[in-house]
Amino acid sequence: MSQHSADPAPASALATVADRRDWWRDAVIYQVYPRSFADSNGDGMGDLEGVRSRLPYLRDLGVDAVWLSPFYASPQADAGYDVADYRAVDPMFGNLLDADALIRDAHDLALRIIVDLVPNHSSDQHEWFKRALAEGPGSPLRERYHFRAGKGASGELPPNDWESIFGGPAWTRVTEPDGTPGEWYLHLFAPEQPDFNWDHPAVGDEFRSILRFWLDMGVDGFRIDVAHGLVKADGLPDLGSHDQVKLLGNDVMPFFDQDGVHEVYRAWRIVLDEYAGERIFVAEAWTPTIERTANYVRPDELHQAFNFQYLSTHWDAEELRSCVDRTLDAMRPVGAPATWVLSNHDVTRHATRFANPAGLGTQIRTAGDRELGLRRARAATLLMLALPGSAYLYQGEELGLPDVVDLPDEVRQDPAYFRGAGQDGFRDGCRVPIPWTRDGSSYGFGSGGSWLPQPSGWGELSVEAQSGVAGSTLELYRSALAVRSEQADLGAGDRVEWLKAPEGVLAFRRGAFVCTTNTGGEAATVPAHGRVLLASGEVTVTDDGEAKLPADTTVWWIAD
Repeated sequence: MSQHSADPAPASALATVADRRDWWRDAVIYQVYPRSFADSNGDGMGDLEGVRSRLPYLRDLGVDAVWLSPFYASPQADAGYDVADYRAVDPMFGNLLDADALIRDAHDLALRIIVDLVPNHSSDQHEWFKRALAEGPGSPLRERYHFRAGKGASGELPPNDWESIFGGPAWTRVTEPDGTPGEWYLHLFAPEQPDFNWDHPAVGDEFRSILRFWLDMGVDGFRIDVAHGLVKADGLPDLGSHDQVKLLGNDVMPFFDQDGVHEVYRAWRIVLDEYAGERIFVAEAWTPTIERTANYVRPDELHQAFNFQYLSTHWDAEELRSCVDRTLDAMRPVGAPATWVLSNHDVTRHATRFANPAGLGTQIRTAGDRELGLRRARAATLLMLALPGSAYLYQGEELGLPDVVDLPDEVRQDPAYFRGAGQDGFRDGCRVPIPWTRDGSSYGFGSGGSWLPQPSGWGELSVEAQSGVAGSTLELYRSALAVRSEQADLGAGDRVEWLKAPEGVLAFRRGAFVCTTNTGGEAATVPAHGRVLLASGEVTVTDDGEAKLPADTTVWWIAD
């Protein structure tokens, strides 16, 4: 079933991106959602050749690495997070030769490539699962998933009370080969995504082999989907409550953030360290506290973990400062860099989140105040890029793109949208293909339209419309990333020196560099800490050494 791989990438290709150690400690990593980035063949769906054609744009933007969301062979029940073959590229995205060419071109441009890995569950079209169904109860393949007899007089009830993140029960009953109702299987997400049983040694063996396959292809690391999943509590105990999705991120669940996951990652780290070039692991780990997130990045485990506590923090100086302090304090003992992220493919873009009142969560259905949201988003980006550690950007945020909140129901594809009582199901809004040109079919995304409709006026936010335009969001990002790479006091590190500031204002020093952010609704008078390097809005510096900092604005200073 797997496609044939090209020869492993030569050491010379990796050498172009391995010119300094610990690159990941202060890296800026750009997430590409392949189906929405660039379409090379006009079928309305982005692909690997499209990504490859746009790599020079990412190099010129100033990022260090590119993280690709899944492009594996998949029925696409959950946009590729239901993997049928971990060693093949889905035909909608291309083939393994396309992946090989993309990796090689990226390395030639001094860009690293990080690929998504989905170890918590497979597709129900994975060969293991199909055989497990066909062979019936007692099949050894069923032991590689969580098959259980149901409760009730005739097994008509699920084995326990766990609920799917996408809504409804986390169990589906199968029809056995003889046509009778039979066992149930566990799926914490869609029914098309059965969970692996990580207590079975064959599962661990298979994923270590998958790691080596892609490392031999030349990838520079893996982003681990649902890294807090994999291991379930012994006996799969009832949780004893309903509306369980509301508990996520607040409690350790019997199916998430179990201590046993760390044994898996220690074994993976051994594999990764066999390879040269400082390859890395990045965890998508939703945990109750940043301290528990730190467990994933101990020295013998993973390298980074997404800081979802920061992503979820309101636009408020006191809350932001508290989150920064907790993050740095938690990461310092394990020697891992902090990470900072504002948007991704699962949450409403921050230009729209910040356009709405606080407290609405990370999936928002209203456009809010577009001007306010963009102003705050620009300020938040400069604040994030000034913090010590690594930063993640989501495609299109450098254009100031808002979420598309008015997609017609009939075009939505988020599986959670079609199941009640789970996630809100409005992730499609942040996945609309991005605009490259002012005009043309799908604003330069491709020649054959786009798989999700783009709003009218999308072209005015395009790369073409913003390139070279002073003050545009794209040029702000380009300037910020350039300054960040030039200033020795930015990037890696684990501390900030907080400075006295008016209410609603954050100010911190890192060597000769100072960042000042006004999260309040009114302009604030602050000290001018030297020369202005960059600002997200208009800043007026007076002759007496003070500056007028508008509402929702960040300024970077450097000592003269």
